[in-house]
Amino acid sequence: MTGAEHVESQPRLRVRAALADEWRANIETGVPVLDHLLELIAEYGGFELELQVGPGGSAAGEVAVAGRAVGEALAGPLHAQDARGLGSAAVPAEEALAHVALEASSRPLVVLNFDLSDARVAGLGSDLVADFLHGLAEGGGLTLHVRLIEGSDAQHVLEAVFKALGIALAQACRPRSRKE
Repeated sequence: MTGAEHVESQPRLRVRAALADEWRANIETGVPVLDHLLELIAEYGGFELELQVGPGGSAAGEVAVAGRAVGEALAGPLHAQDARGLGSAAVPAEEALAHVALEASSRPLVVLNFDLSDARVAGLGSDLVADFLHGLAEGGGLTLHVRLIEGSDAQHVLEAVFKALGIALAQACRPRSRKE
């Protein structure tokens, strides 16, 4: 396993994230659809990701806490001196196609070209995913561009976004080659 680990000491939050030879996820946020989406980040990015958010908050609060915690856990590998610091991926999920490009810039910013605030996925307002992305950008010091190229089913759109996010994060964490 390569990369830094970050463990929050708050009594209701525990997170650990690192690049690994084999991906593994142990995620319990209290929001099942978010758990699934975070597992996609781990799987497609090749991360070992552990995240437990204890009970006691609203779904919106849990999502924001999870995003920031994952960003903070990945900040070390993203901003390491030999890290690429850049990542980009376009990924499909059924009819949806999403592109994510990111830079470890230390200037948190999220730019989206779609709004899913009226959509419901497993009872979760999809606008909460924007809260996750903003927390991730803040915690990890990321400039994050998320583009929906095609897609009408909210679940497929979210899966495409989180798969692409996992790949882009992994690219940004990996060391630069000598040719770069």
